[in-house]
Amino acid sequence: MPPDFRFPSFPVLLAGSLCLLLSACGGEAAPTGPGQGAPTAVVTTEVARLQPWSDTISALGTVKARESVTITAKVSETVERVHFDSGDEVQAGAPLVTLSGNQQQAALAAAEAAAKEAEQQYRRGTELAGQQLIARSQLDTQRATRDAAVARVAQMRADIGDRRIRAPFAGVLGIRQVSPGALVTPGTVVATLDDISRVYVDFPVPEVHLAHLAQGQALAGTSVAWPGVTFAGEVSSVDARVDAATRAVIVRGDFPNPERRLRPGMLVQVELSRPAREALVLPEIAVVQVGRDTFVWRVKADGTVERANVRVGERRAGQAEIQAGVEAGDRIVVDGTGKLRPGMTVTDAGGEAPVPAAAQEG
Repeated sequence: MPPDFRFPSFPVLLAGSLCLLLSACGGEAAPTGPGQGAPTAVVTTEVARLQPWSDTISALGTVKARESVTITAKVSETVERVHFDSGDEVQAGAPLVTLSGNQQQAALAAAEAAAKEAEQQYRRGTELAGQQLIARSQLDTQRATRDAAVARVAQMRADIGDRRIRAPFAGVLGIRQVSPGALVTPGTVVATLDDISRVYVDFPVPEVHLAHLAQGQALAGTSVAWPGVTFAGEVSSVDARVDAATRAVIVRGDFPNPERRLRPGMLVQVELSRPAREALVLPEIAVVQVGRDTFVWRVKADGTVERANVRVGERRAGQAEIQAGVEAGDRIVVDGTGKLRPGMTVTDAGGEAPVPAAAQEG
């Protein structure tokens, strides 16, 4: 009788196939322990440390001259002579414009003659009154006449003085607005005069910082007109009122301006520095913002990373103040955050990453 050949059942065939597959792969299953099969990312880390941190208040301010005035005429008259050019720097009391005053000069001479005659009449009356040759009332009348003549002379001299326009203080003149022969009237602009040896910068500060404002605080100003130049100043005064619409108070900074670089009307970025304090600071690139979540990647003892939600305070010059979520001594990923996932193993590019716990046990 021929031998009985039977085909193996399907379960037997499946088991045999699995055995062959395991043999081809080395006979061992892939490791599944933590940190064993996950990919390793090369990153740059930094240990969070407390360091001195100075809070700053930034605002935009407008430059104002220490003293500023628009020079105008007081009377209607013809310009006789102009004593300055546009942009001149003048001293206090320097003559700027002389107006024609021939008529006033003649009137002054007549007033001075009348005053001299009144003075002589009063002296004679005094002598006669001493001899009781005239009544006391007549002497009083002569005294009044003398005083009125003297007042008339003072009035004429003041009138002539109005025809010579002078600088009220030392400063820099603006563009000249009049020429010789021009007819000026009261209010006609001659030029502007600004004292810019020192300037003021007025800038608004939110009322939340009002308790931290005081005279003498250091200020640093920058302007697009002078790239790379920082102007040092200090707080000279704080306004007594808070604007009800903006809820801000105006702070006035005093800035020395010996080179006349800052000019009235310029826009200046002002930073007010507060006393330094200890704060936890990290590089700003270490802070990740996803939607409303703000976090950093913290390296754990086993070499893997985890997300740590943080509260960020002030950011300045590439640094960020961490107010909560991270403690001093934590190692934080600074560069390479975009490729990280929770539980991923990392290696510090500088060789400072902690050794995984599994490797220590082995």
